[in-house]
Order: sequence, then structure tokens, then C-alpha cells
Amino acid sequence: MKPVFTWFFSNLPVFIAAVIILGVSVICSGCYTLKQGTTMLGLLGRAILLEELGEDGSAEEKLFAQRADDIRRFAMEELGLKESKNYTRYVKLDRDYLAAVVSASEKDSFDRHEWWFPVVGRVPYKGFFNPEDARKERTKLEKKEKDVWIRGVDAFSTLGWFRDPLYSYMKNYSDRQLAELIIHELLHSTVYLKNQGQFNEGLAEFVGREGARLYMEKISQGKNETIEEAADSEADRDAYLAFIRSLIDVLDGMYKSGITREEKLLKKEEIINSAKADFEENYNELFISDDYRFFIELPVNNAYLELFRLYHEEDHYFEDLYERSGSDLLRFINAAKVLNAGQKRGKIDPKEEFEKALALR
Repeated sequence: MKPVFTWFFSNLPVFIAAVIILGVSVICSGCYTLKQGTTMLGLLGRAILLEELGEDGSAEEKLFAQRADDIRRFAMEELGLKESKNYTRYVKLDRDYLAAVVSASEKDSFDRHEWWFPVVGRVPYKGFFNPEDARKERTKLEKKEKDVWIRGVDAFSTLGWFRDPLYSYMKNYSDRQLAELIIHELLHSTVYLKNQGQFNEGLAEFVGREGARLYMEKISQGKNETIEEAADSEADRDAYLAFIRSLIDVLDGMYKSGITREEKLLKKEEIINSAKADFEENYNELFISDDYRFFIELPVNNAYLELFRLYHEEDHYFEDLYERSGSDLLRFINAAKVLNAGQKRGKIDPKEEFEKALALR
């Protein structure tokens, strides 16, 4: 048994978190904040150190601890992401996702619904640890004539406020999936701009994806089979993104036309059904694996499609900027860090400031 003082200090962040969450809840009349915060505290209180897992866990858990630690070191030491204790702890869960996240959009446009929270400002999603709470939120939004989408997320960043843990379902992730997840979330705790959800998610998505690619190159060490598998997975993802972007473009053009709302809703259904038929007919020409066949049965709506506009920039901004600046991810991330200080001085245009930091303006 651990000595009382050792246990207390190892869990000090949890106690501090409790005080903060209770304070914020009072300020924000926060039934939501209090409920989600209490659940998060419970998870943090159950976390064990990753090194303990490496010593006392099963063979699978020991390997997972090694993989996660290697990725974390790569992200911080070679990519320049902020040094922290994030992902040095492990929590066992009896499900394969962390939280249910609600997103919403107008039915006849891609105007997204946003929520406001202390510290982070306006964000285009709202998370719930209990899926039933997410469904209740969906009902509220649907009564307001919104398209709504609920998705399970496997992680989220607390932006450095607490020590973000790893979860047991992540043991089944491939090296690439685990690397992309950890690097994506560590980017959020390194660079985060208030009220800039589109920029934040686009940047994290790009850095997570490129960082994972670089990590796979490092550990593959010329293993052609591993490299080819990664290339096939990347090709399929690119094909799906291209298909979704094409569908978004068609719908967006129709939404911006002068027809009535009723006509837009009818045409929306026709366009989506036609896209699904084309997708099914041409699937084998578009994809290498069967990983994306789910789209045919998906109840696609604007909220689902809007997620791709949020996470995957339509103009390839970050990808193009990365190439123009020399394709050096360490330099790219270090330039992005400048934005944190810039925002503290007042409202900024993050893209303009980013290009200045990269000496491209």
C-alpha cells in the first residue's frame, strides 16, 4: 500500500481539478460542467502510471506502454510538442470510446451550431460521457430544426489543465492510429486559440496525420510491407475525403442558389441518395480495402458533412503552407507556437500570423 502522503501528492492534480471544476460550475450555473467534470475526475482518479502498467500489466499492456511512451517521446523530442505529463497514465474502460460528442448544423446550409464554454470560448461540438445525455441534446437541437450528428471520440485534450490519460481500448490501435491520436491531442495542448475552432482542429488534424507518417517512417526502417500498408490506408482515406468534399461542393452550391427552403431539402435528399448509389457502384475503383463501405448505410446529413469541413480544410491550407515552408514539421510546429502569444496581445488573424512566423509574408 502506498504511504498516504505519496498517494495524496500523486493524485494532487485530481484534487486541484475538483476545486477548479466546482468553481467553474458555480460561475456558469454548470449542471453540464459539474456532471462532465465529476465523471472526468473519476477517470483521473482511477488512472495508473504507464510505467506501472509496463511492470505489472499483461504482455499486451506492457507492449502498449512501450509503444505509447515511444510515440510520446517522438512527439515531444523530435516534433517539438509541449513537454508535459500527458499520456503517462492509463485508465481501464469497459467500452471502446471515451465520450459521445454532439455536432449540429442548419438543415439547408452548412452553417454550424456552436456552444460557448469558459476558457475555450465558442466551439462547434459538445461532449458527454453518458451517451444518453448526448441523445437528449440531439433531441433539443432537432426541435430547433437542426441536423445533428453524434459520434464517439476516443480522446480529447484538456489543453494542459490536467494530465490527459490513455485508455484501455487504445491497446488495439495500430502504431499509426495511436501515433496520430497522441500527436493530434498533444498539438492541442501546445497550440490552442480561443474562438478559433476551425483553425485549431485543422492544424491538429494536419500535424497528427503528418506526424504519424513521419513516425511510421522512423519505426519502419525500410520494411516495405509496413510502408505499403500505411500507403494503402492513406490512399483510401484520401479517396474518401475527395468523395465527401465533392458531395459537399454539390450541396453547398445548391444551398446557395435562390430556391426555397422546401426545394433545398428535397434536392438535398436526392443529391445524397444519388451520391450513395454512385459510391456503391464505383467502390472497387475508388478503394483498396472495405473500410469505407459503411457510407452506403450512413444516415448522412449536414452535421456529418460539416465535420469534414471542420477537420479537413477544403483549400488544403495547412498542407500547402507546410510544403511552401520546406516540409519541416518541427519548424512548422514551432512557428505555430507563436500564435499563442499573439492572441494574448489581442484578436489576430491566425493564418496571417502563422505565415509571418514562417517568414512567408
